Amino acid sequence: MRLQLLSDLHLETEHFDPVPVPGADLLVLAGDIDSTWEGLARFAGWPVPVILVAGNHEFDRRELDTAWPALREHCGQLGLRLIERERHVVTSPDGRRIRFVGTTRWCDFELFGPGRRVKTERAGEFFARVMRSTQHGEPFDAAAVRREALACRAWLADELACSGDWDATVAITHFGPSLRSADPRYGDQPGTASFCNADDDLLPHADLWIHGHLHCRHDYRVAHPDGRETRVVCNARGHGHKNESDGYDGARTVDV
Repeated sequence: MRLQLLSDLHLETEHFDPVPVPGADLLVLAGDIDSTWEGLARFAGWPVPVILVAGNHEFDRRELDTAWPALREHCGQLGLRLIERERHVVTSPDGRRIRFVGTTRWCDFELFGPGRRVKTERAGEFFARVMRSTQHGEPFDAAAVRREALACRAWLADELACSGDWDATVAITHFGPSLRSADPRYGDQPGTASFCNADDDLLPHADLWIHGHLHCRHDYRVAHPDGRETRVVCNARGHGHKNESDGYDGARTVDV
C-alpha cells in the first residue's frame, strides 16, 4: 500500500496547494493542517481515502471537550476519517490488511527522563500559552497536556500490543516518538520535550510510524533484536518565513 504523507501545512497562514499523487492508495494527514479547520476542505473529494490525526494547533483557542466532537463531525462532513485513540484496518490493493492506529499523543515531558521533567514542563508552558486552549473549562497548561499525553500513551501501548488479523501496523501520531526525531536546530534543549516523546519501547510493535509536529523531515529505521525494524517518517512542511518549507515535497509517499 502506498501512502501519501502531509503534515504541518499550517494553511491558516501558509500558501500551499496539496495535490494528489498518482498511484497513492491513501493520504495520511499527521496534524497541524489548519488551526481554523477551513483548509481541511481542500481534501474533500480526494481521490483516495484520507486519514487524519489531529495536531496540537487544531485546538488553538478552543475548548478540547467541545472541539473533539466538532472536529470529528467536520471531518465526517468532508469525507475525512479522523482517528483518535482508534484502530482503522484497511485492505490494500494486494489484499494485505493494514492496521492504522492513531492518536495526537501530546507530550508527557519525559523525553529526557523524570529527572528533567521540571525543566521540560516549564519550557512547555510557553507552547501552552501560544495555544491558549482549555479543557474542562480550565487552561490547557503543561500539567493538563501531560495528563492527556499519558492517557494517549496508555491507549497506544495497549492497542499496539494487540494481535489480530492484519499483516502490518502503521502508527500515526502528531508528536514524535523518539529523540531521534528531534529538530537538529534545537537538539536536546528542554523545549524539544514539547515535540517528541520517549516512545522507543513501542516502536517494535509498528512496521511504520508516521508523525508530524517537528518542522523538519525525517526518514530513519530502528532495528530491533528480533531482526525486524520500524521505519519512522515525518513529512512536515513548516513555516515558509522560517525557511522550514524549503525543498518540501508534497508528493512524498511511503510504502507499507
